Amino acid sequence: MRMTHALSRRNFCLCCIATTTFSATGWLTPREVFAKANGIVDMIKGSAATAPITIHKLRGNVSMLEGSGGNIAVLNGPDGKVLVDAGIAVSRVQVKAALDSLGPQPISTLINTHWHFDHADGNEWIHSEGAHILAHKNTRTHLSSAQRVEDWDYDFAPSPSGAIPTEVMEDSHSLRLNGDTLALQYYGPSHTDGDISVKFAEADILHTGDTYWNGVYPFIDYSTGGSIDGMIKAAEANIAASTNKTIIVPGHGPVSTRAHLIESLDMLSAIRDKVASLKSKGHSLDEVVAARPTAAFDDKWGKFVIDPAFFTRLTYAGV
Repeated sequence: MRMTHALSRRNFCLCCIATTTFSATGWLTPREVFAKANGIVDMIKGSAATAPITIHKLRGNVSMLEGSGGNIAVLNGPDGKVLVDAGIAVSRVQVKAALDSLGPQPISTLINTHWHFDHADGNEWIHSEGAHILAHKNTRTHLSSAQRVEDWDYDFAPSPSGAIPTEVMEDSHSLRLNGDTLALQYYGPSHTDGDISVKFAEADILHTGDTYWNGVYPFIDYSTGGSIDGMIKAAEANIAASTNKTIIVPGHGPVSTRAHLIESLDMLSAIRDKVASLKSKGHSLDEVVAARPTAAFDDKWGKFVIDPAFFTRLTYAGV
């Protein structure tokens, strides 16, 4: 099992496209950043069509598939393969080959941590393989109707019927499959308003979805209910749900540990407090960005598409 904090561009499908957040006329808005990338969603899907899938054996019968959007956890056994997140549909061939290599069992269950395309775009084909789909009720709402993510400058059409979760949860839910207990817990509004964690109790593995991005600034989707304060609460919940022995599967990035969760919480809290202080003193958004409140963390966290200026703007929107 690879337990590393090192990063590569391949580890972050959402961060494949480098962007520039400063122009001759000043700082770009998040929407302008993604528009400048000439269609970030389409570019990510194009990259995922040929990206290889790497299998990481974690503990017990749980593995992680890396390379199709968000990280996919797989619990294999006599009850069939249980997947946490579905990746991007254009990766079907590679994902299916990776799943087949884990054993002949069919896909029986799919759990969506939230609605974003890089975690749920593969729902339809996975359902066609026989999977029952489970998610938070807000995730089903978003997948069932047209959605606009302003910071991506992108309009998503309603998902096809086969991609819609047929079972929903609200606060918590438990499943017993393949000799393990899966504890599903709603965070409350955080990255979106429908994020859930999945804890493999016996294996002691926690899938955080996009409430935690290992080693880079995370995206916060204010268009569908996310907020910086919600992300901080989710980070606290992840720490409370783990121990030093727990394997952490982030939404994006390498497998990590509770110590990395604590480091991420410290980063989120410090930046939130600095931005809130500047905003409370009457500083405009552009003035706060120019003050570089993320500077102490940029070398470690600010090297990908959610760059320091972009993350400052996301934080400013929520304080």
